[in-house]
Amino acid sequence: MRLQKSRALAEATSEEADVKAGKKAFPFTRVVGQEDMKLGLLLNVIDQRIGGLLVMGDRGTGKSVVVRAVIDLLPEIDIVQNDSFNSSPTDKRLMSKEVRDLVKSGEDLKTRRAKTPLVELPLGATEDRVCGTLDVEQALQQGSKAFSPGLLAKANRGILYIDEVNLLDDSLVDVVLDAAAGGINTVEREGISITHPASFIMIGTGNPDEGELRPQLLDRFGLYVEISTVNTPQERLQLALNRTQYDLNPEAFYAEAAEEQDALKQKLLAAKERVKDCEVSKDLRVKISTVCSLLDIDGIRGDMVVVRAAKAYAAYEGRTEVTDEDVGRVVGMCLGHRTRKDPLDPLGGIVKVQAVFKRIFADGLTYEDVRKMQEKSQAPAKPKEAEEGGEDASEKDSRAGLKKGAWKGL
Repeated sequence: MRLQKSRALAEATSEEADVKAGKKAFPFTRVVGQEDMKLGLLLNVIDQRIGGLLVMGDRGTGKSVVVRAVIDLLPEIDIVQNDSFNSSPTDKRLMSKEVRDLVKSGEDLKTRRAKTPLVELPLGATEDRVCGTLDVEQALQQGSKAFSPGLLAKANRGILYIDEVNLLDDSLVDVVLDAAAGGINTVEREGISITHPASFIMIGTGNPDEGELRPQLLDRFGLYVEISTVNTPQERLQLALNRTQYDLNPEAFYAEAAEEQDALKQKLLAAKERVKDCEVSKDLRVKISTVCSLLDIDGIRGDMVVVRAAKAYAAYEGRTEVTDEDVGRVVGMCLGHRTRKDPLDPLGGIVKVQAVFKRIFADGLTYEDVRKMQEKSQAPAKPKEAEEGGEDASEKDSRAGLKKGAWKGL
C-alpha cells in the first residue's frame, strides 16, 4: 500500500508543479476520446447538485489531465476580500461566520474576482491538513487561539480533486464524506469550535487494479465512469501528437485552442442558466423510478441524480424539455455503481442498467412485466429426478431432509 501511494504521488508531482508555476493546463477541447468522462465533468459544472464524478481506469488514460483541464472552463467567481473560505458576498449558505456577522451589522463587503479553485487532496495528507487546525504561529506569537483553514475550506465553491481515491486513508474518507454530504465542515480542535462552508464538486480518479472503493464512498459520487486506453490508431496518433506539441510549447498550443475553449465556456454559461428552466414530465419520472426499482437501487439518491443529470444534459444540448434520449445518455453513469454486485451475474453494473432501461423506455414494458422476467430467469432449475419421474411419493416422503445416499434408519 505504501509503495502504491508513493508511486501515485510521484506520477502527479511533475504536472502539479507545472500548473502551480503558471503553466497552462492541457486544453479540454483537445483531449481525444474519453467522451463519457468529459461529459460527466461538464454535467457537474452545469449543476453542482449532481454530486461529483468518479473515474476508474488504467494508468496513462488521461484522468488527471482532463480533471485539471476543466478548471479553465469555469467562470471567475466573486469572493469576499481577506476571507479564508472563498465566501460568497450574496449567498448566505456559502458565507463564513465572520462574513455573516459583517452582513448583519450592515457593513459593505469588499470583493474581488478569482478563478474557481481546484484543490487537490494528496494521499499523504493528515486530518488536520484537510479539516484545519489551531494556528500555531499566532498562538506562539500573540498568545491567542486562531483557526488555520484546511483544504476543505480552500475547496469551498470549487472542485476537490482526489487522485488515486481508492488508496485514500479511511479516516480521511469519513471526513470528506461528511463535508460533501452537508456542505459544511465542523472542526473541534484544542478548544476551538468552528463551522465553515465546504460546498464543492468532488472528483475522484483511480486505478481499479490497486483496490476497490468502500461502498459508502462509492455511493457518494453522483456519476461513475469507467475508461480505457484509446485503441484506434488514428486517435492514439492524434493524442500523441497533441501531447508532444503541448510539451514543446504549452502557450502556443493553448492559443491554438483558445477559440474552441471560449466557445465551450459560453456554451456552459448558457447551460447553467438554462438548466433552471428545464422540466421533466411526470411520465418520465415514473419510468426513471421504475428502472431504479427494478435494479434494486438502495435509497432515492439514484432517482434524483438521474433527473438532475438528464436536465443538465438537455440544457447542454440547448433544450428545456428532457427526453428519453437524454435519460438514456446519462442513466448508465448515474446508476452503474449503485447496482448490487453479484459474483454470479455475468453482466456488469452499467450493462445491467442499460438492459433494464431498454425494457422500460424502448420496449414499453411495465414494472410487473420486467419483474416477472427477472424472477423467471432467477428461478432454480427443477431436479433431474423430478423431471424423469424419480422415486415414488412415499419414498420421497420417507427420505425428506436426508442427503442423497444417506442412511434413513430402520
